[in-house]
This record gives sequence, structure tokens and C-alpha cells, in this order.
Amino acid sequence: MRILITGTTGFVGHKLKAWYTDAIAAPSLRNATQDMVKKIVEESEADVVIHTAAISDIGTCQKDPQSSYFANVQIPMYLANACKDSNRKLICFSSDQVYSACEDDGPYTEENVKPGNIYAAHKLEMEKRVLDILPSAVMLRAEWMYDYYEKRSNYLMMILNAIHTQDSVSFSSKQFRGITYLKEVAENMDKVILLPGGAYNFGSETTQSIYEVTNKFVDMLGKRLIVKDAPARHNLWMDCSKARKYGVEFSSVIDGLERCARDYKLYKRIV
Repeated sequence: MRILITGTTGFVGHKLKAWYTDAIAAPSLRNATQDMVKKIVEESEADVVIHTAAISDIGTCQKDPQSSYFANVQIPMYLANACKDSNRKLICFSSDQVYSACEDDGPYTEENVKPGNIYAAHKLEMEKRVLDILPSAVMLRAEWMYDYYEKRSNYLMMILNAIHTQDSVSFSSKQFRGITYLKEVAENMDKVILLPGGAYNFGSETTQSIYEVTNKFVDMLGKRLIVKDAPARHNLWMDCSKARKYGVEFSSVIDGLERCARDYKLYKRIV
């Protein structure tokens, strides 16, 4: 099975490229046209295209909605057309932000969506437009992901850096949100490739607030860190049972953090 991965210089893409060592790294799709994307897909001879490239910073998307639309909606549509023409499987990373303005507290199933910012609105539009073109495509509503990766800020690096600098962090005891170990994302991709077309909540589940999770993680590491209780924020709390029915399994949030700490020997690394 040949795999083409977009965004291999990014946080998710670099991990998937390391996992699938024989995968083909797509060139940058910035300013790409439909013809250019079709040529990239066809010349790769890939059976599966995993699309991770995006403008994912919410603030950047708010300031420049035109660029956000091109990167987060138009490019995936180009890929969908290219994959439809050649009968290839397409997997696109979406976001838990599609639940950012839901009126109830969650956990949210795939049918209950309401975006609360431009990035989220574009991700939801991307899902709908891609699936209209290519119903077999898989949309992964990914959570906030973490890994030991110094090139980009993520939950893990935020905690480790705060411990190292003796700073504090702030999370709300009223906000429930899954956070996911990036290694487990890579481990699940073989099963993701086999999923029927549609949108799937994708990541670790939790019954604890992110404030509680952070305090437990810091205690687990045996370190001291001031975790402030921030004002309440909207939940991004997903029910991932739809994907789990097809064998897509993640550790719980706290078990995933414990596994990550063991994998990277974080108990010894932090001084």
C-alpha cells in the first residue's frame, strides 16, 4: 500500500511520515491549483492520501479568513477531486473545534456540531464539501494533540517548559476536553484507512476536566507546578464511540500521558 502524506513538516505530518517510513511526502500545497494537486496525487501512485496540512492557528484564521479558506477548504476539495478521479482513499484531519459553540456541555457525538470561530467553520465546511465530492473520504475530528516535540508548542511541551522555568499554567476546572498522544494517532492510522466514509471523533476520552488532568499529570511526574483554575471555557468534549466500533482505540487521557512520560523517560528528563 502506497501512502501520500501532506504537511510532513508539520506537527502531525512529521509523525506520520516517521511512522510510515516508505510514505511519500507531498510538496507544499501553498498556492496550488487543481491541476497541480491532481498531478501530485497521480505521480505519487498512492493508494491512500493522508491530508494533514492546514492553517490551524485560530487567531491567524480570524485575521485572514481568505487564506484560511484556501488552505482549510479549497485544498482539501482539490485533493478530493483528484482522489475521486483515480479511486484513491482520502483521509483529512478536521478538528474538535467544530463543537466550539455547541449549546449543551457534551460529550458531543458527530451529529451535534456548531462552530464558534472561522477556523472551526472552515473545517466543518471542508468536511461537508469533501464528502459531497468523495463520500468514501474519512474526516478525523482530532483533539489537541501532544508529543515531545520542541519545534511546536503543544500541551506536553507547555507543561514541561513551565516546570523547568518554575512558571505556572492555567486551565479551567469547568472545561472538559480530550488531549491525545500523537504516537497513538499514528498507531491508529491503519484502522483509520479502513473506516467507511464519514466524520469521526478521534482521540482520547476523559471524565475529568483539563485542570484535574493537569494536576494529576504533574503529580505523576513527581514535580511541583502551580496549576491555576482559569475562568470557564467552552467544552470540546467528544464521544469517540463511533470510531471505536471499528477498532480505533485510544488510551484514556491520563493513561496516554502516563504512557508518553514512560516512552520519553520524562521522569528523568525533567530537572
